[in-house]
Amino acid sequence: MMTSFVLVGTILSFDNFLATVEFQLNPAVNGGPSTAVLPVEAIPCEVEVGKKVYVVKYEEQETPTISCQKQEKK
Repeated sequence: MMTSFVLVGTILSFDNFLATVEFQLNPAVNGGPSTAVLPVEAIPCEVEVGKKVYVVKYEEQETPTISCQKQEKK
């Protein structure tokens, strides 16, 4: 059983409640990307099409953590 992982996702679309995210496995295995539907409230940043999100789980964690692409200061 996999106890630690990192998923890199790109937001494909969203509405007021749900976001569709395409996840790439790193390294890529068995058939390419997967698609998931996440609640917008689970994404801890402004949801935008094309934005990267990361789902990380370490052995010690019971549930994964979702984080967002770092924003460049303008």
